[in-house]
Amino acid sequence: MTVNDAVAKRISALLKEKNMSQYRLEQLSGIQHGSMQCIMNGRNKTVTLSTIIMLAKGFDISVVEFLNDEIFDVKNLELE
Repeated sequence: MTVNDAVAKRISALLKEKNMSQYRLEQLSGIQHGSMQCIMNGRNKTVTLSTIIMLAKGFDISVVEFLNDEIFDVKNLELE
């Protein structure tokens, strides 16, 4: 799985856990709808640290909390 795939899956899990819509996350994080769609649909090939920080802000969690999931275990990711 790519890092982008992992980020998209983590976003989906947190949206469900926090009972939040993707639209609300976009508003709270400052990420534009088109950019969010690219992440969620796998069209984005690289997710930057800035994007992770914005996502964490939108979820009202720390970056560490966002990344603290087995989905980000190096064994599960395809790294270049």
